[in-house]
Amino acid sequence: MQQRGDLFEPLDLPCGVTLKNRIAKSAMSDSLGDGTGHPSAEQIRLYQRWAGGGVAVSIIGEVQGTADFAEKPGNLVLNEDSDLDRFRELARQGGENDTMLWPQLGHAGALAYAPTSRPKGPSALNVPGLSCAELTISEIRQLPEAFARTARLAKHTGFGGVEVHAAHGFLLSQFLSPLFNKRSDEYGGVIANRMRLLLETIEAVRAAVGGGFPIAVKLNSSDQLEGGLDGNDALDVVAALDRSSVDLIDISGGTYFPGAKSASDGAGRGPYFIEFAQRARAVTAKPLMLTGGFKTRTQAEDAVANGAVDIVGLARALVLEPSLPDLWRADQRPEPDFPRFAEAPEGGITAWYTMRLTEIGADNETPVFGDLGQAIGDYEARDKTRTEIWLRHFAEETQGQG
Repeated sequence: MQQRGDLFEPLDLPCGVTLKNRIAKSAMSDSLGDGTGHPSAEQIRLYQRWAGGGVAVSIIGEVQGTADFAEKPGNLVLNEDSDLDRFRELARQGGENDTMLWPQLGHAGALAYAPTSRPKGPSALNVPGLSCAELTISEIRQLPEAFARTARLAKHTGFGGVEVHAAHGFLLSQFLSPLFNKRSDEYGGVIANRMRLLLETIEAVRAAVGGGFPIAVKLNSSDQLEGGLDGNDALDVVAALDRSSVDLIDISGGTYFPGAKSASDGAGRGPYFIEFAQRARAVTAKPLMLTGGFKTRTQAEDAVANGAVDIVGLARALVLEPSLPDLWRADQRPEPDFPRFAEAPEGGITAWYTMRLTEIGADNETPVFGDLGQAIGDYEARDKTRTEIWLRHFAEETQGQG
């Protein structure tokens, strides 16, 4: 296992691919798809900006295999009905400068965006803020191949790898979590059953893409909610992933289950899940990535230097400064200037960062932080517009197949 302890040393993955350094742009729901499941010009430019800024890996949040269980109407949808040339252009520009551009294979399940979906999860739920139907055993058994089809297309269109999303309360995370998963069949109960779908999905994806193509998995260290996935069960999943064909385990935490706190709440000033990463190191030889809470170069360097992780995942820091890796390498900027918002409503800060991504994609960001209320209003208006586009487009697509 490579542990050279330098943020700018290359990292060899088990599949044989080498990452040029130890800094990744973590998956975020940038919500910059055009409403028909395709990348917009602004989204392509956004990923080109990150590639030009020096990251080794850039991960596209929530790329769906179908339109049925998207997290937002700005998600991408990559399947046989997609205009693959538009995805090839995203892969080409987002993969410049020796950057690995990886779609995150998504399925929101119970958390699918209700205006465009009929949410389904491991179990039927009807609690304040969350209502969903239960997936049938037949539907569950079709899921690994559905993920595999998207992965196969990702490779075909020129992306450098994929990340399987099993964190933050999305579908594969829902199966891992006792909060979402009340099943009594082979996909529920003990953690060995609850991780079954994730392991089957990895196996199907590997069969689809072959041995030399990177597969990462994003995994919660815990759901950060009583009754959810806890650290001990998460370690069991890490141990199982160590025996799988994955190339990278991306550790994060938190869930969008109603009532759950955000990852940053009460997590301290440093990287949020570093203690779990240190525990995970003892049960796996796979490269580890840590996402959440890195705000300074010193924090990132220390996490790699002390062997806790092999690569650090930055998200909001790279929204504030897309060229941060190159600036760090040149000793020009130790940390970005994070905005502080007083009494932000739920989802408000996410909206602000999302709209900041829009500015970067349009090359019109400024050093002055925009108004939170304006960002929330713009974000909600855009979701409304793209919902209308989504419903119209995918209804027409379905009719065209009839």
